[in-house]
Amino acid sequence: MFVSLLIILTASLVVISVFHRLRLPPVLGYLCVGLIVGPTAFGWVHDSEALPLLAELGVVFLLFSLGLEFSLSKMIALRRVVFGLGSLQVVVSGGVLGAILMLIGMPPAPAFLLGGGLALSSTAIVSKELVSLGEIFSSHGQNAIGVLLFQDVVAVLLLTMVPVFAGNSEQAWYWALPLTLGKTVVLFVGLSLASRWVLPRLFHEVAAARSAELFVLLALVIVLLTAGLTHLIGLSPALGAFLAGMLLGESHYRHQIEADLRPFRDILLGVFFISIGMLIDLRLFVSHGLLILALTVGLLLIKGCVVALLVKLRGSDSETAWRSGLALAQGGEFCFALMSQMQLNNLLPVDLGKLLLAATFCSMVVTPTLLRAAPGIATRLHRKPNEEAKLEEISALNAEAQGHVVICGYGRVGQSIGRILLKANQPYIALDNDPVRVREAAVAESCVHYGDSHRGELLVAVGLERASLMVIAVDKPDIALQVLQEARRINPTVPILVRTRDDSLIPELKAAGASEVVPELLESSLMLASHALVLLGFPGPQVQERVAQVRLDRYRLLHGFYPGAEDEETGDAK
Repeated sequence: MFVSLLIILTASLVVISVFHRLRLPPVLGYLCVGLIVGPTAFGWVHDSEALPLLAELGVVFLLFSLGLEFSLSKMIALRRVVFGLGSLQVVVSGGVLGAILMLIGMPPAPAFLLGGGLALSSTAIVSKELVSLGEIFSSHGQNAIGVLLFQDVVAVLLLTMVPVFAGNSEQAWYWALPLTLGKTVVLFVGLSLASRWVLPRLFHEVAAARSAELFVLLALVIVLLTAGLTHLIGLSPALGAFLAGMLLGESHYRHQIEADLRPFRDILLGVFFISIGMLIDLRLFVSHGLLILALTVGLLLIKGCVVALLVKLRGSDSETAWRSGLALAQGGEFCFALMSQMQLNNLLPVDLGKLLLAATFCSMVVTPTLLRAAPGIATRLHRKPNEEAKLEEISALNAEAQGHVVICGYGRVGQSIGRILLKANQPYIALDNDPVRVREAAVAESCVHYGDSHRGELLVAVGLERASLMVIAVDKPDIALQVLQEARRINPTVPILVRTRDDSLIPELKAAGASEVVPELLESSLMLASHALVLLGFPGPQVQERVAQVRLDRYRLLHGFYPGAEDEETGDAK
């Protein structure tokens, strides 16, 4: 096991470095590592009992981290997506795929069982990519996460149905279904009670000890204990980890927990993707390459179109529908486990199983590229009338706005700016792509609207052409650059203030038309230094002059940072 893990980590180091230079998603790199070191390529790593366990832990940590982002209040807001869209997607996609499997000769029961498995998508890939793209709280991102959560429950149910259909179980399907759902409810109630009465006291005691080691250990114990208990009652460990993270999402320690667990999550998740790549027989691509390609395209088209149609029928616009479909079009890692169990119970021919495994793998490989190409694909499609109505409603609400400030991104920074403007009697209009945040803000403020700030028609609807200032307060520099470029296309003269974390993209932002760029880290350092000078007795005007000179020189004095060991560990070296 030690040698296998060493080979995997070394190969990952090389391949991921190359993919990073080529600006390709790391997920593809890990899948390629699995293909390279697997038994059908170089054969450096063979099957090991410990690898699947490490791989499953990666998914557990990912879902726990995702749960921290989706607090209980946000999940309550998503209940219609989880149970409404989720159930429709599984039933319709599974029914269509099952009918196709019946047409090629499979018996009805195994065909629809496998169709249900193929209807499920990859929680690991979709969640990781949506997080890395900053789209986890977008409309299509929340559709995808809601459906994936429902699929995790269905995945457990389908696994319990394999021995039932094979005739090896005494339990009928109509007992297995309510039993699984009942276990999920009991698990949620138990974790809710623990998160309310037990976990806050534990974290308070550990935090009072001021030991980073104890804090990390407590976070690890919570994740592993939750996953273990969930597994003991016959449910998915990843589902239990998500529920635990979701309930801790309201805690004051959420950000610290997430930062402590991120290294474990990323490396173990990489091992998971590598284990998926190792399952694929490369010789099949030589002998049945065209057939695998056809199966892959067919799977992507069927699932993508079904999801897009269901999302549109539920009232969403075409862009959200197609991007939701592209996000959920691939097969999922669960299908590998289901096919393996079906083959062991003689419900699936071996040759057909290998072809479907290869097609599922290929659909997972192209998913990161699809998600990155999704905006360009979706914007070429016409929107539904209801989206036009929303734009018209926003335009009507802001038709009289003149000389206002447009704030893009209404998180902590955007809200602080808005409150200061409100105090100064300066009207503003804010945009944010988090529907829960917008809904909460709209209770007290009528000037906050939902939408992606880089959409030109939305910027027009909030009156950017008549605005006196625009503030871009989003926390993703690449998205900020897109918003800036679109804003300059609409209004070339309006002053635009851009907030960034550091000074790495100041030249690009200035070249794109930013009037001023405020790097948070450097500006906070400058403020601390100015206060230090005042407390040391330097005259106020002299301090203000020094600060103004540093800003005039584009913070050149603050460049030349010497990183230390702690900076590299915490990610503050940049």
